[in-house]
This record gives sequence, C-alpha cells and structure tokens, in this order.
Amino acid sequence: MSNIRLENITKRFREVTALNDVTFTIKDGEFFVLLGPTGAGKTTTLRVIAGLEKQDSGHVYFDAELSDQIPPAERDVAFVFQQYSLYPNMSVYENLAFPLRSPLRQTPEAEIKTRIHHAAEKLRISHLLERKTGKLSGGEMQRVSIGRAIVREPRVFLMDEPLSNLDAKLRESLRVELKHIQKTQNSTTVFVTHDQIEALTMADRIAVLDEGHILQIGTPFDIYDRPATTAVAQLVGTPKINLLPTVRQNGSLVVQNSTVQINTPAGGVPEEVLLGVRPEDVKLTENGRFNGTVALIEPLGVETILHIQAGGQTLLSIVPGATTHRLNEAVRFDVSETHLHFFDAQGVRVQSG
Repeated sequence: MSNIRLENITKRFREVTALNDVTFTIKDGEFFVLLGPTGAGKTTTLRVIAGLEKQDSGHVYFDAELSDQIPPAERDVAFVFQQYSLYPNMSVYENLAFPLRSPLRQTPEAEIKTRIHHAAEKLRISHLLERKTGKLSGGEMQRVSIGRAIVREPRVFLMDEPLSNLDAKLRESLRVELKHIQKTQNSTTVFVTHDQIEALTMADRIAVLDEGHILQIGTPFDIYDRPATTAVAQLVGTPKINLLPTVRQNGSLVVQNSTVQINTPAGGVPEEVLLGVRPEDVKLTENGRFNGTVALIEPLGVETILHIQAGGQTLLSIVPGATTHRLNEAVRFDVSETHLHFFDAQGVRVQSG
C-alpha cells in the first residue's frame, strides 16, 4: 500500500475554482474520508489523485515519489464510482476478472480464480458468481463493483460515494463490511461522502472540504468535539448544533433575546461570540435554570428531538426514547457547560469549555 501527499493543489474549471491550495497527507493503511457538501471539491480531489484530472498547480506524491506525470493506468489505484459501471451481460465472475485480464496485468487464470473467490467470500457474493450482473439488486451490484476493485490489489482504493444510491439498512451493513475489509487488508483508502454518519463511523481521519478549501483535518472525535469553524460544527452532528449569539455582561455570556446565560470561560472570549451547544447538552430537568416552551416535537424512536422556544431563540434538545412532553408545554432546562464551543464573528473557533 501507499501513502499519498497532495501539496498546494489548485484546480479550476473555467471561472470555478474546484480546489484552492489544498494540502494534506494520507497515511499508509489509513481510511481517510473527504467530507463536505455537494460542490465542495471532493470528487475532483479523487480524480486528481487518480490522474484523471490534471491540477493547474501543486503536486501529487505516492510514497514520496512525484506522480504528476504518471498516467492514470500506471498509478495503480482502484476507483469505485457512485454508479456501478458493470457489464450487464457478463456474469459476476467475468466482471470481477475483467480488470485482471487487461494487457497491462495479464494475470494468470489460476491467480484470477483465487483472487475472485477470496474477494467474493469477503463481500458475501460467492453465490452470485455465475449470475449476470444485469439481474442483480442495487446492493449486490455495488458489492460486485467493490469486489472488482479488491481483486486488483491496488496501491490505493478511491471510493466516490459508493453507498449513496443504497437504502439506509443496506448502507449501514456495507459500512461495517467495508471498514472491516479495509482494516483486515490494511489498505490505503480515500472515501468521499456528504454523509456525516459514514464519515464519523468509518474514518481514521476526516478532511472537511467546502468550496475547494480544507476547513479541518482530524479524527472523528476532533471534528465533532473540537470543530474549527461554525461550518464544520454545522456539518457534523445530528441534529445540528445550536449556534446562539451572545454578549458579555457582568462576567457571564448572555444569549441575545433570551434568559439563557452561562459563565464566561477561563481565558476569556471576544465581546460578542457565537455560542455552540450540541443538542445532547441541552438537558430538560424540573429544576433547570432556564425556562422555555416546547415548540416542536420530532419523535425518532430511540430518541426524540425537542425544539424549545426560549425568548427569541430556539434550542434543539435530544431526550431518550419517546417523550411525554406536549406542544406549547412550559419546560425548564439546563445547558451543560463542560462541552461548549465558542466562535468569533468570522465563525472561527476561539475557545472550548
């Protein structure tokens, strides 16, 4: 396997800058996730790594070797696309064998058979090997598509939202299997997604992109518990983080248009600051310091999301299981001050509680 370094990569498509001075390193054997909204530059990053797009400036390195001029076919990467890209009139076995029979590889048939059966067993598609891919379900086709990458035993796996077309239950199942395969093979994997759950559950590290910029790189814990900007804080976490404008008054941070206030953190913060509170840190309790009204109830089975109107502000709170609270009910709540987030007027993190 390989480590990969992108150094000051910029890529433009006419007037649009898809990547703007992007630099990061993917470690050998790492599951590295590119997370961001549509148009963030995630797929362009994959295509630059693969050599399918030529950057306007900057460099790509594989194991410290400059790879800018190496053609895509010689970079030894396997690309798994969002669309399955299979041959519908071929059997699963023939689809899996196809990349191994290319003139570039000319893999012996005995080795092809061994690799195919090994990959099929890992992906639980051994019973499908003789079936035409045109007769498979979407989940089965995506397993075959992933299998076709696995049999190649490449230096790097590049995966462009491979689970986005699947239903929720199948996505969850394949997330677990992909992570297991990646760890058992110790394969360097770059995985693109806009789904924060995929990113948090699968990644060793996450790079958050937006409009061609890297906003933050870190472990899932770093990204969730110490977001570098309000954009990162809002992108990761369900439901979204509460962002509340505050002013300092008499040693406290007072949420504007609300009775909610907290102690000013040690080390201080700017005069005006955005206070970030995760919904799980807004806790309903009979003896809570603050009062509000239930404005909306979202039951999700295992938990319920309550929208609490507190003056001119609305705070989201998560309560376990079903709730007995009712619309327009007066409630009291506390804000846990051990996991607060503070951002300046530009949305940049300035302090953590």
